[in-house]
Amino acid sequence: MGSGSNSEIFTIVHDYSAKFNYEFPDTAIILAAGHGKRIKSQTSKMLHKIWGVPTVLRVFEACGRGIEKLNTIVVVGIKAEDVTRVVGKRKDTLFAYQAEQNGTGHAVQVALEKYDTKKYKGSVFVLPGDMGLIDADTISQFRKNFVESGADMMVLTGLYEGNYIENYYGRIIRVKEKDINGVPSLNDFRKVIEIMEYKDILNLPEEKPYVALYNGKQYSYTRDELLKNNEFNSGVYVFRAEHLARLINNIESNNVQKEIYITDLISIFNRNGLTVAAVSPKEQYVLMGFNNKSVLKEMDALARHNAYEKIKDIIEIDDPVDFFFDDSVIDSIIEMDKLGRPLDIKVGKGAYISKGAKLNYNLNIGKNVFIDADVTFGESVEIKENVHLSAFEGQKINIGAGTEIFYGDIIKGAVTIGDNCTIESGVNITGSTEFPAAIGSNVTIKGNSYIFGSKIGNDFLIERCVFINKKVEKPAQFTGGVFHIKNFMPHPEGVEAIKEL
Repeated sequence: MGSGSNSEIFTIVHDYSAKFNYEFPDTAIILAAGHGKRIKSQTSKMLHKIWGVPTVLRVFEACGRGIEKLNTIVVVGIKAEDVTRVVGKRKDTLFAYQAEQNGTGHAVQVALEKYDTKKYKGSVFVLPGDMGLIDADTISQFRKNFVESGADMMVLTGLYEGNYIENYYGRIIRVKEKDINGVPSLNDFRKVIEIMEYKDILNLPEEKPYVALYNGKQYSYTRDELLKNNEFNSGVYVFRAEHLARLINNIESNNVQKEIYITDLISIFNRNGLTVAAVSPKEQYVLMGFNNKSVLKEMDALARHNAYEKIKDIIEIDDPVDFFFDDSVIDSIIEMDKLGRPLDIKVGKGAYISKGAKLNYNLNIGKNVFIDADVTFGESVEIKENVHLSAFEGQKINIGAGTEIFYGDIIKGAVTIGDNCTIESGVNITGSTEFPAAIGSNVTIKGNSYIFGSKIGNDFLIERCVFINKKVEKPAQFTGGVFHIKNFMPHPEGVEAIKEL
């Protein structure tokens, strides 16, 4: 995957793109064209996961939740096919292909080609695709700040807390209290002049100050002063669409990298008499991006911590640093808690619960349980250690109230298990879309049994059996309670290949 010709990629990008909605007041451009050499992986940087979700999807979903009525344009490049297919065909979502990696400004230029800029008068947000901790609240507040500011452009900035030598972000250069001649800047004080990239600062001569022009005045900065400036560019911007379209092609590549930087738009906007504002988010961690595996791991740990903080006093989690719940599962737990009834849900160390899992009251999930399915639990269900529940898309697993699934069992595909069942250790139950498995109520299955695509009625004890596409129901003459079936095996096939030693 990801190695198609340019013509094939353009076809995929076109086929996956929806139509641009000119009525929507906001558009988000997500920059997901880079591969990330320092991540040292064959997988696109944008598809590395943070808390179980590819980072580009996390940015995409944060935008969608934070802004209503939003067009989204995802700019793809290296591994374009992979990224496009993972995001998928979605309403109001378009893809733009950046065939050559020529900087963030160039990526935005490519994105703007996806619609008629003369017809659109809304706001355009630009976000990096690796900012996987950004959330809907940050996006929503950023939009609110922009609208209330009346500015023509706004940048989301952060405050670097580590050693400035390790700060590789572009620095925010603001107006000083006095200009180069000692004249007070007055109302211009602290306004944003420009963003200077880290590599360009390193390229400045140490003995000669850097002079920036703002509103007819000059302001001086030493190289050391710029390096130690801890206010950095997060890579998140918002523009008035008409100004962005008019000025985006004015960016020049006169920098160390010889690339077209979107950051240059700040000084371009200023020179054209437009206003540029800057704000910082409530939480600094939402601005984190990654270029290597260690930072990616830090971001994943932060996401896990945030997830734990949301539900730590609602349910019981054995190990706060060794569990996974999809965000949708966390949201459902919070909604259940609002109903006022104690959930009494317990989750063991190493448990993994994916999207589609619908938890219920008095649910006990043991150590290292893996759930990757659209599964619905009844009340008072117990899933013991190392159980595996999984299904393909479109298949569902239903587990009835009062049922116990014992150590190491495997339940896969389209499966229904009734109330008050006991599935003891060593059991494998599988159902396909064509042949779903259905277990009635008050059924016990034990002793290395395998059930595929079979229907089993109520009140059975099944021991050491293999049922493949079987219907299991009590004989008409049986008048007792629980019917016992033991040692049922299908007729063997291929026995001619088996000989005594």
